[in-house]
Amino acid sequence: MNATLVVMAAGMGSRFGGLKQMEPVTSDGKCLLDFSVYDAVRAGFDKVVFIIRKDIESDFKTLVGDRIARKVAVEYVMQNTDVLPQGRTKPFGTGHAVLCCKNAVNEPFAIINADDYYGSHAFDEIYRHLIRASAGQYAMTSYKLGNTLSANGTVTRGVCSISDGYLVKITETAKINDKCVCEQTGERFSPDTDVSMNLWGLTPDIFPFLENKFRQFLQTADLSKDEFLIPTLIFDALQERYATVKAYENLDKWYGVTYREDLAEVKQAVSGFIQSGLYRDI
Repeated sequence: MNATLVVMAAGMGSRFGGLKQMEPVTSDGKCLLDFSVYDAVRAGFDKVVFIIRKDIESDFKTLVGDRIARKVAVEYVMQNTDVLPQGRTKPFGTGHAVLCCKNAVNEPFAIINADDYYGSHAFDEIYRHLIRASAGQYAMTSYKLGNTLSANGTVTRGVCSISDGYLVKITETAKINDKCVCEQTGERFSPDTDVSMNLWGLTPDIFPFLENKFRQFLQTADLSKDEFLIPTLIFDALQERYATVKAYENLDKWYGVTYREDLAEVKQAVSGFIQSGLYRDI
């Protein structure tokens, strides 16, 4: 059965100080995205849809997309910024990015961030779930908070409550430092707290749900700063009994480039994976 990998790659990289979705992590110019796509294709995904901005299209295709297109079918979707109110340059968020795919994705699909490394096994269970899933039977991969932190600054994580293998609640929580403390509220989390890193398995019925929610967002949000975020929307779908979300636990360490100072650790980790033979033919 067909399944698509949707890659959210339209971010501005404000904390990183540049377009981190295209930042090389190997000496021959590969980025984290090369490894995520490799793992997804190995799991069974047979198409990749990149969500990007028009202003980075040429660079993205040259530095990343054209190389990946030699190994798997690739399509592009633009998260346009010309619909933003005056003074706002940042896209409306991950929920809007996924909504932009409504005419490009007609099959079960997974979504990921372009600048995260999810682990070599992360896509296997999501793919197996998707090829059996009926409408509204979503999935996620949960990670342990302690495996997803940066020593170089705070991070935002979707803090999850999981019961009997299913997501019950998710709360987007900003400013979590490497001591597992939310600097905004003072709340202290266990390193074993389940969190989302935006690896979701979805079915196409999500699109009309997102369309309805986005209309509401445009009418009620402060469009100068509010974001339309996929974790919040999936929690809405849970509360409204529109969907269920099966949670698959992953104990791998996450790697990402939230800050430029994260690059050294990421490069060292990727080099180790390659030397171990994990990505022998990438």
